[in-house]
Amino acid sequence: MLTRLYQWMPAYSGHLLPAQLEHLGRGSGLVPEADVQEAGGTVRIVPVVLIHQCLARSPEIGPAGLLRERVAAAGLVGHGRGLSAEWHCRCESTLITRGSSCVEHLPPGGVEAAMLMLLVFGMWLHDLPLSRPEEAAPWDGTGFDYASIRLPEEHIPCFLHNNGHVASACKKDAHCPYKKHLENLKYCWGYEESCRPEFRFSYPVCTYVDMGWTDTLESARDTFWQQADFGYAGARRRELRELCRPEQTSDSSLVCSRYLQYCRATNLYLDLRNIKRNHDRFKEDIFQTGEIGGHCKLDVHTLMSEGQRKSPLQSWFAELQSYTQLNFRPIEDAKCDIVVEKPAYFMKLDAGVNMYHHFCDFLNLYITQHVNNSFSTDVYVVMWDTSSYGYGDLFSETWKAFTDYDVIHLKTYDSKRVCFKEAIFSLLPRMRYGLFYNTPLISGCHSTGLFRAFSQHVLHRLNITQEGPKDGKIRVTILSRSTEYRKILNQHELVNALKTVSTFEVRIVDYKYKELGFLDQLRITHNTDIFIGMHGAGLTHLLFLPDWAAVFELYNCGDQRCYLDLARLRGVHYITWRRQSKGHHPTLGEHPKFTNYSFDVEEFMDLVLQAAAHVSRHPKWPWRSRRDEL
Repeated sequence: MLTRLYQWMPAYSGHLLPAQLEHLGRGSGLVPEADVQEAGGTVRIVPVVLIHQCLARSPEIGPAGLLRERVAAAGLVGHGRGLSAEWHCRCESTLITRGSSCVEHLPPGGVEAAMLMLLVFGMWLHDLPLSRPEEAAPWDGTGFDYASIRLPEEHIPCFLHNNGHVASACKKDAHCPYKKHLENLKYCWGYEESCRPEFRFSYPVCTYVDMGWTDTLESARDTFWQQADFGYAGARRRELRELCRPEQTSDSSLVCSRYLQYCRATNLYLDLRNIKRNHDRFKEDIFQTGEIGGHCKLDVHTLMSEGQRKSPLQSWFAELQSYTQLNFRPIEDAKCDIVVEKPAYFMKLDAGVNMYHHFCDFLNLYITQHVNNSFSTDVYVVMWDTSSYGYGDLFSETWKAFTDYDVIHLKTYDSKRVCFKEAIFSLLPRMRYGLFYNTPLISGCHSTGLFRAFSQHVLHRLNITQEGPKDGKIRVTILSRSTEYRKILNQHELVNALKTVSTFEVRIVDYKYKELGFLDQLRITHNTDIFIGMHGAGLTHLLFLPDWAAVFELYNCGDQRCYLDLARLRGVHYITWRRQSKGHHPTLGEHPKFTNYSFDVEEFMDLVLQAAAHVSRHPKWPWRSRRDEL
């Protein structure tokens, strides 16, 4: 059998429709009809003999290891972390089973024959898709569905680096649109174990050493990269620990990062029949023992040791502390009123009416996708909210960058037992040392690849394009405020001064969501070279400025770090008014955020011209050759 398998597999590995299966498998003696199981509209062919247990040692065995992924694709999943001496192997539900259990048969020769089997599998798996179920491309008779990738051009080499099956398909497909990127497969985000430093997506820039953190520019750059760049995602990936270990194909699993800030569960059981809702959005005792869990071997001690940062928007500990080792298999034993087939991302959301806070949600969802190595939009987003309230979301169009479906409120499942085949508990918006709310940052450094990639990702998927600049004009956008406070009292005077500069194209906007949709707001922002506004959540738009742009926070109202740090993270130039009289509120007393301001025209123009000089000298500025016209 091994010889026949070796000869047959390389030519026909991959996903096949039943028609191809019938032609290739039945009657060949390789794949008996009883050993075929459809999964998500595809059929995967594997050998009849599956190894149930095997012995091995490898530093790559672990929740995120490549070897684990390859073995999982063959129906062999290693459980354990780091240098594990034993794999408890099982069939995947998408692979061949006999009835409800894996084929537990070792060929003659015991472990030696099993290792030979692994070698054969390895040769076959070289071209086998290793993606998670949501990323499996439908068979169209021609090859991989490249249109489903939907990533910016600059991200494709990194995607191919982490998805070898797509790169392999592209090499063989004459119509693959990413042929030119096959020469750049060494390029990577930076958190991968296989990523060499010189091939990282990008590096931060440090101009001086913050002696409170470190003593060299090189270590400063590394510190900043670990704090706020893809090094942060890498740290979360390295923290992953298996808290509930499956032992059979239909078992559940739970893998989490430290403090349960990120978790991934399979065959998750939620019993929402007894939930009592009130005004509390993040009730901590929503589940009792047995109402959340799975059929797997639970490490209770490790689970309960991760509660140091228990807080609604910092950890999932409150929700998962009642995770129970169940004595039944939720899906297989028909204990579910609803079975959610697609991967689901659970999210506890910050304020949906405030762009600064809500984009902490979106950024952490993007980082979660990196931790999970999955950028598919064929997923659900479930808003974890234990209240009976709705959720006001002024930026709901942004969800289209992450999911093809409407956001689901948790209360949709009330009075039901719900089972999720794959559930991801997303990184949270206000984590201690998280991104980007109150993130402690080393001074002197700017421009993270993570924030630039996030900006590119969202703009690409929302079809926001760069339309200029036209005729060398520097596009200046002033963000006006229609709120009661922090208005620019002499705005008309400042605008008239700007219009005296022939190279400026001046625009005044008021981002009222009822009058200007968020996508239209993004189009204006992304086609702005100098963005001017008072301190406020609207300045979060700086995330979507072009790389060469500058943001001018007219006055920071005493909150010096908020948008300065956000601009540093994104990598756009930041300036602000240095001296200003303190504001006065009629009831609160002296308070800079509750007053309105006038600005000296001459000093204002001097700062704007400094910003314009930065724009015109930036290496990515399309009209750099005309900078002397200023």
